Amino acid sequence: MVKCYHCSVKSSNMDEEQIWNEDIVSTVRKYALQNSLEYGGIGEAGSTLGRLLSEREELRAVARELRDLVEDEVRIANNLAENEGLDKVRSELEKFAPEALHREKHSKIQGLKELPGDTSNVVLRFAPNPNGPLSLGHSRGVIINSEYAKMYNGKVVLRFDDTDTKIKPPLPEAYDWIKEEYEWLTGGPPDVTIRASERMPIYLEYASKMIAEGHGYVCRCEVESFREFRKSKEECPCRTRESSENISDWESMIEGEIEEGEAVVRVKTDMTLPNPALRDWPALRIQHSPHPIVGRKYKVWPLLDFQSAIEDHEQGITHIIRGKDLMDSTRKQTILYQHFGWTYPHSLYWGRVKVHEYGGFSTSKMRESIESGSHGGWDDSRLPTIKALQRRGFVPESLREFWIDLGLTQKDVSIPLKTVETFNARKIDRTSERRSFVADPVNLKICGIGATTEVRLPKHPDNPEIGRRVWEVGNTIAIQKSDMRIGSARLKDFADVTVADSQATFESFERRDARQIIHWVPVNGAREAKLVVPNGDEINEVDGLLEDFELEVGKVYQLERIGFAKLESMKGTRALLLWLHK
Repeated sequence: MVKCYHCSVKSSNMDEEQIWNEDIVSTVRKYALQNSLEYGGIGEAGSTLGRLLSEREELRAVARELRDLVEDEVRIANNLAENEGLDKVRSELEKFAPEALHREKHSKIQGLKELPGDTSNVVLRFAPNPNGPLSLGHSRGVIINSEYAKMYNGKVVLRFDDTDTKIKPPLPEAYDWIKEEYEWLTGGPPDVTIRASERMPIYLEYASKMIAEGHGYVCRCEVESFREFRKSKEECPCRTRESSENISDWESMIEGEIEEGEAVVRVKTDMTLPNPALRDWPALRIQHSPHPIVGRKYKVWPLLDFQSAIEDHEQGITHIIRGKDLMDSTRKQTILYQHFGWTYPHSLYWGRVKVHEYGGFSTSKMRESIESGSHGGWDDSRLPTIKALQRRGFVPESLREFWIDLGLTQKDVSIPLKTVETFNARKIDRTSERRSFVADPVNLKICGIGATTEVRLPKHPDNPEIGRRVWEVGNTIAIQKSDMRIGSARLKDFADVTVADSQATFESFERRDARQIIHWVPVNGAREAKLVVPNGDEINEVDGLLEDFELEVGKVYQLERIGFAKLESMKGTRALLLWLHK
């Protein structure tokens, strides 16, 4: 069973060229054996990788590179089961990692209730419209579905619902953006990825079948006329036409011989149903607008309720998790499933979550705002996109814990962004080094100390093992202008001083009284900096001096007395910081 793996990986967390250490290999092997044993010798790399990343979250950054190692170990475990039987797999696991024999297969994650029905082969889906990148709201669907897949060793289908060429046309770049953001949020790729626009023949074939079998028809009524039929619970004249007439009109729709708005395909239901939305609901419509991926190949496109229902059946979806505002979609699709003789997936619902600071942002509105120049791009720090959160310095584990903690509830929730920030702060606090930033600085000559004094400060007050910062104080320090009025003050981690007349006079290295502590930097150990602070729909900029000690672009620091910020760039002697949160 023992095998050496030599894999190269480039990562910010590892040396540029490094082989997997034995600890990582051993952990992968444990889960590969465990997975193969539980699933009768047909273990899967996806679920094995999921178990690994649940235990070793620090490996999420290199999940893609780990996949080859995982696939090798899964193949070895499955071959062992095939050639020597499951008892041999069990024996190997008992010798190698006995604790892994007693895994609770469907262990419940706090905050997520058990899935209903048969959970032996769980398949879920996350189905965004690629008209922009993912938002904070989308991350809920990614995380909840992927966590359930981990719970039940199931699969997640990433499906791009891109069949609207007119109202919400796809953005070609968004397909790759969403895949990358999915991996960032979950630590690995989805099990299946499909584009609805590339599967149009399937939807058109099912529409033909539905019409031929009399479960659907082509409606030529004007919109207002049909609205009246629906309201009065009457059947429209098109509904009772001969099947041959419907098929003829259907073929004309496909050939582009009928103009937009002149016909739709409807699903036959009971026109006396209490809910008007369910009465002969529209399934396909004519759209002659070009699609950015497949061009003008199709003249008829499915509406989302039809396309989604067909694709859920095709992909074997067992559980659908969606907003409670889509309960009518469930009802419509259940009727369609009954027409085809299918069993509808189990449906679970959640309520709306509104983050105060982001108001009514939608992907379409953000796109309009970017195109108009009101926002600088999808990663504008004022927007609720995953790109913006990544740019500011949020980590995926914090979003995961936030959504799991909120759980799967139908209650509408309105929260401040600070709630999400609190989860992020818990994750990054212990690893975020401290640096001093003095806003609106005033230079003071420091007197009474004598020769240049060295100050040694911890990089992190509660994590001394990561080392210290070393300052050479020199003759001049900078403090915040508003601190000039204090008079007697304690320079943090250094000395008691008296501040007056553009100088700080040394009194004592030991703290003698309860005078106010102020933060500071030695001017010869600082660089000019700008702190950019998103504030609602505005951007505030604060000029200051940043402690110039082992600064790394892209890293999040906790600025003394201010909060967390990400160092975005250093150009010449000037640093640019992007505010994260307290």
